Amino acid sequence: MKKIENKSNPMRNFEIVKIVLSCGAVDKELEKSKKLLTIISGGKPHITKSGPRTRIPDFKVTPGMELGTRITLRNNFSEFLKRFLAAIGNTLKKRQIEDNHFSFGIKEYIEIPGIEYQRDIGIKGLNVTVVFSRPGKRVGIRKIKPGVIPKRQHVAKQDIINYMQDKYATRFI
Repeated sequence: MKKIENKSNPMRNFEIVKIVLSCGAVDKELEKSKKLLTIISGGKPHITKSGPRTRIPDFKVTPGMELGTRITLRNNFSEFLKRFLAAIGNTLKKRQIEDNHFSFGIKEYIEIPGIEYQRDIGIKGLNVTVVFSRPGKRVGIRKIKPGVIPKRQHVAKQDIINYMQDKYATRFI
């Protein structure tokens, strides 16, 4: 009998699935946020609204109110990620990392290399969320016969830290 060699498990590999850019704003600022995300990504942003029963009087939030914009980048995001990391000095805090994703904010969009100041937008910031996934994730999110994804199938914080240090030379504080 031949001995089966123990090769690396392909289900343990992971990759970046998407990058989500978001900007919160209302009224006139919402249009500026839409324009900003269009300039940065080249796509059409989606408007986020409050829930049908959400009501926060202190912040003047009413049900169905438009609160911000977001756009998801799924293809060719490696260059985008390098530019976004350069805007924050290629440094992240460990508390910004959770299982399966990490997030950070860019205070002013003019810090992103290659983006020039737009007079009609002014100074605005945005949030960047980078989402990781392992093979088999679809089993947990499909509509017909969804399965349960075990905790070990999630991408751990330390895996994300190692990946970002190796691939993008990111420092962690």
